[in-house]
Amino acid sequence: MRKVVVTGVGAVHPLGLGARLLFDRWMAGEVGIQGGEAPCSDFEPTTHLSKKEARRADRFTQLAMVAGDEAIASAGWDDEQPYDPARVGTVVGTGIGGLATMEHGQTMLLQAGPEKVPPLSVPLMMGNAASGVLAMRYGFRGPSFGTVSACAAAGHAIGTAMRMIQYGEADAVLTGGAEAALTPLSIAAFAALDATSDSGISRPFDARRDGFVMGEGAGILILEEEEAAKARGATILGRFIGYGTTSDAHHLTAPEVEGRGAAAAITVALGDAGIEPSQIDYINAHGTSTPLNDRAETVALKRALGDDAKRIPVSSTKSAIGHLLGAAGAVEAIATLYALQERVAPPTLGYEQAEEDLDLDYVPQKPKPLNVNGRKPIALSNSFGFGGHNAVLVMEGT
Repeated sequence: MRKVVVTGVGAVHPLGLGARLLFDRWMAGEVGIQGGEAPCSDFEPTTHLSKKEARRADRFTQLAMVAGDEAIASAGWDDEQPYDPARVGTVVGTGIGGLATMEHGQTMLLQAGPEKVPPLSVPLMMGNAASGVLAMRYGFRGPSFGTVSACAAAGHAIGTAMRMIQYGEADAVLTGGAEAALTPLSIAAFAALDATSDSGISRPFDARRDGFVMGEGAGILILEEEEAAKARGATILGRFIGYGTTSDAHHLTAPEVEGRGAAAAITVALGDAGIEPSQIDYINAHGTSTPLNDRAETVALKRALGDDAKRIPVSSTKSAIGHLLGAAGAVEAIATLYALQERVAPPTLGYEQAEEDLDLDYVPQKPKPLNVNGRKPIALSNSFGFGGHNAVLVMEGT
């Protein structure tokens, strides 16, 4: 089976613009949450896109375009694409898609009548818009579609892209996730579910956690077949070596409390990678800061990893940037790549008070080095979404 490497990354996130900036500011203990939300405050579409490009894309697609441009440049594809465009795929996940466009269209319908609904409403709000726009932007004519599986969407997108390369459907794939759901309806709807934090603080695994903090952003990765990437002299940032996906088949919003579905996804991912729990050095947890999720994920890690669960550092990017919903898995995978490069486990910020039975190493407040003894480090990146969707990626450093 063909091997899959990462050669380019790009990200727009609540800590700023740029993939490396995400990791550096998280490591420095900075938090991108403002007033109980985690917006991309530094992102102004027309600074990076033409007015026409910005007008013809919902914010979630705008974020994906800017992250995509960074990823393309990072991979060295901005001057000349190294592959037949028909052999390059585009798979981008989202949880909700163009919700701002939908809400605006509804407002215009009610206030001014159907003739005032913007004519681009449908192409802007559809969940596959980011993948379609990016394919057109770069001229990629291989398989192109979106994944829509709530907070597991980007994990599913990356896993699907990995499979496409492994099985020869594509030589390279632009993949990741994007979300921009900080809209009045979305904020009110998640609050009505009692899913979001009343305190406005994201502190995964802490006894005081009271819900997730909504954020927005995009993460895009360039995946390539390893031998082709080496042949063109690409800088390899890391590898995807395993992928597991399952369903809880339990509840539309709540995780299964015994963590059986999530544990099964971890086990499948390890089997796919051909490794044992003893070989894992770091886990980037889904870690949403909700009472149910953090407990269920802890139970799942213990179930899947046995005694190794307490040895492995487990931290949550969401402690720094909140929950980016359908973009989370991609942005967190990018952060994990840098963690593997630097041989360090970034911190779970805000973690101070332990809760009974939540007794793993959550890397409180400060980073800790990974003890890998000269070998290539391996990490898991977990994504678990409403609907019971579980996606686990196994990543290897260089």
